[in-house]
Amino acid sequence: MAQVMAGSDDTSASVASSDARSSPPDSSAASGALQVEFYVIGSAAPSARLTLACRLAEQAYLSDRTALLWLDDPQEQQTLDELLWTFLDGSFVPHEVLTEATRTLAPMAASAATADSAAPVVLSAGIAPAHGFDLLINLAPQLPPCLGQARRVAEIVDGDESRRRAARARFKAYRELGVQPATQNLRDDPQPLR
Repeated sequence: MAQVMAGSDDTSASVASSDARSSPPDSSAASGALQVEFYVIGSAAPSARLTLACRLAEQAYLSDRTALLWLDDPQEQQTLDELLWTFLDGSFVPHEVLTEATRTLAPMAASAATADSAAPVVLSAGIAPAHGFDLLINLAPQLPPCLGQARRVAEIVDGDESRRRAARARFKAYRELGVQPATQNLRDDPQPLR
């Protein structure tokens, strides 16, 4: 299914930015056992990709794994913050919104998922945590600069054409880092993770 992401000529989007928070990730991510999975959904509605992000974060939380939801839009961060509490009846994902003041307080190592002071799920709009985490759920158009801190990456691709172009560029960037991304097509199954 990799042809879903690799079949476009529009892969020239830049991974780097002049802002230090958007700098290219450390290529050391490719040297470990980093696993990258692209989840492709058919809907272009912003709520569809955010709901899928909530479901992935919930799975991590229920499995005692740490997760970082990475965005580059503070408004979308606020929407996702609220959605993590309400996306399903009877289900919520306790989480912390990462700020410069809190970025070093909660260790994000796998063992921190059970620590009283640490939130196993963290939401960030451009602030990299000080510690590593099990799952990075990327909702930004570029590779996160904290990529080297993750064990696994979930990339969510919806039906919006501009987000698809950005996803194709990220797919290519992962390959250039030596990572072979996998693709899971969820277009025909609206509830594949439940």
